[in-house]
Amino acid sequence: MERLFFLFSGVYGFLAVALGAFGAHGLKSKLDALPDGALRASWWQTGAQYHLAHALALALAAHLAARTGSAAATAAGFCFAGGVLLFSGSLYAMTLTGIRILGAVTPFGGLLMLAGWVAVAVAALGLAKG
Repeated sequence: MERLFFLFSGVYGFLAVALGAFGAHGLKSKLDALPDGALRASWWQTGAQYHLAHALALALAAHLAARTGSAAATAAGFCFAGGVLLFSGSLYAMTLTGIRILGAVTPFGGLLMLAGWVAVAVAALGLAKG
């Protein structure tokens, strides 16, 4: 799992920076012209912020998976990966389309991110035993 999660971390990190820059520069003029453009821009910013933070969290999960080999570390990695897809992905999609019902998916991504952090804590408890 270590290699897979480090790979996800690198790809997600790259995409977070690229999408953050796109939102700040490429989308700005398009969003400025929309009545809800400021709100959409904030969705994009939030998605990119959590995306980047959880790209780094994937590296943490990879490190814990290598050190502990625990199921909790593996669960953390998959929760973070899925959380980014659902949370940030839904915010990106809402920004681009204006379809607000996509926001119904966002909390599930947030729950996966939270579960990932709980799994990190559980994996860390295994370090204390080792």
